[in-house]
Amino acid sequence: MAVQHPRRLPGPGSERLAGRLRTRRPPEDRRPGHVRFVHLAALDALHAGVTTVVDWVHPIPYDTGERYIRALDDAGLRFVYAAAQRAADRHLVEKIKKDLLDPLPLASAQVAVRPGMSVLTQLRQFHEIARGLGVMLNAHVLEQRDDRKDDPVRSLRTVGAFGPGLLMNHAIHLTDEEIALTGAHDVRVAHCPLSNMRLATGIMPLPALHRHGVRAGLGHDGGTNDTSDMFHVMKAAVGLQRARHEDAGIHPTVPAVLRMATLGGAECIGMADRVGSLTPGKRADVVVLDPGTLNFAPRFDWTGQIVFNGQPSNVSEVFVDGRLRKARGELVEVDTARVVREAERAAARLRTAA
Repeated sequence: MAVQHPRRLPGPGSERLAGRLRTRRPPEDRRPGHVRFVHLAALDALHAGVTTVVDWVHPIPYDTGERYIRALDDAGLRFVYAAAQRAADRHLVEKIKKDLLDPLPLASAQVAVRPGMSVLTQLRQFHEIARGLGVMLNAHVLEQRDDRKDDPVRSLRTVGAFGPGLLMNHAIHLTDEEIALTGAHDVRVAHCPLSNMRLATGIMPLPALHRHGVRAGLGHDGGTNDTSDMFHVMKAAVGLQRARHEDAGIHPTVPAVLRMATLGGAECIGMADRVGSLTPGKRADVVVLDPGTLNFAPRFDWTGQIVFNGQPSNVSEVFVDGRLRKARGELVEVDTARVVREAERAAARLRTAA
């Protein structure tokens, strides 16, 4: 299970390209190219053993969102579409949920926001929408130090959104008081260590959050990660805290990080009653690992070897909602070569346009 979006932009300098695309909307005939990346990244996540993703989606036109959601659904994984919209288009959030997501058995919705005191009215509006729809609010919070200037935690508390219905992504530059409040109000957090390392934004205070009882999951963070390898994410989450604190016993421990990657992620997005563990009555999202490989030998500590030795190549079978999606190491009914060709062509068009 991966909290955060699976999208990926092509090649080095992708962050700069993403910035240009956000400020200059591409012509209609180029938009389907973005969907190729969504489909590619979703399949890559599934291939790596990820059964559920939360996709934080920037404001896009309704018709583009329709194709986007179809690309996620066609991949066959379980997904949460966290839709961000401009204030003037906030009515689209409900329309997207009811018309595009509710009919799909593997889809659900969240409302995505970037909080701050400067956008308090807009934040309140989207919080009310989320509450009215009965879905979680998904917020990027204090990923960078400069975010402190707009006091996002204060803004979330001011509008009444700081509670169990809130998922905070990154949450790196929290004060001690904010860490305590996060635990006291049962706010959930998504830790994206590889993205934070690549963008040099800092390290989440995960041990302190854990001491205050904060529920945490793991995330890819899409184009700022460049991999759907959750084994890599687990290793990074453990290694960053050990290096920072010079303590091999610091949280997350090996069992704890495996829980973050499974049941912990389900708890963060309000799905622990359906997925996240092999429990009778849940939805049969199952990942089967092949330990008879060079990287697993010699077999001794299963949990440690999954976290430190595991690779996507060890994922032999994946079931989502009881349906076989990967068998004997290959995605089922997916023309992988075609998916790659289409994504490469779309990437070439984007590079030309940029």
